[in-house]
Amino acid sequence: MGDGSSEMANAKLRQVDVLQGQGMTIADAMRQIGITQQTYYRWRKLYGGMSRD
Repeated sequence: MGDGSSEMANAKLRQVDVLQGQGMTIADAMRQIGITQQTYYRWRKLYGGMSRD
């Protein structure tokens, strides 16, 4: 890849995870970091498996 998009997506996914851990809903976390639900789930499908156990 090397274009930085996967790194950015993973950073955003981690931000959502952190906000969720602080008690925020997924919807509120997505809104706060400025991504749509469609984008979130697309990234989760494409990149989510990279850092999850």
